[in-house]
Amino acid sequence: MASMIGRLHHLILDCPDPLALAIFYSELLGQPVTYRSDDFIVVAENDTTSGLAFQLAPDHQPPDWPDPARPQQMHFDVMVEDVAASGHRVLALGARKLGSEGVYADPAGHPFCLIRRPAWAPPIPP
Repeated sequence: MASMIGRLHHLILDCPDPLALAIFYSELLGQPVTYRSDDFIVVAENDTTSGLAFQLAPDHQPPDWPDPARPQQMHFDVMVEDVAASGHRVLALGARKLGSEGVYADPAGHPFCLIRRPAWAPPIPP
């Protein structure tokens, strides 16, 4: 096994409105905002764990999935108990539905998928 060089700290997403996107993911994932400045916000389990960070990018060009001219760049798979019921909830948070079942875009245009929780993962609390 290769030696470890580092450990993931945060996955950082460029976006035009870090606070709005952080609130979206905070509500989607049930995790708090743990750090906040004018142009950088973190959502994580607590202030000593890795999480998602949202960085101000005023000229951000969101992906236009599945258009290869502006590819998805990255996406999240979010485990849920019920894909259809969870779809209604993410739309209420400000997501928009993309073409395929369970595929959405966050308020800044980043695609994400709702996937049924695999049997090996612990249940997701209601």
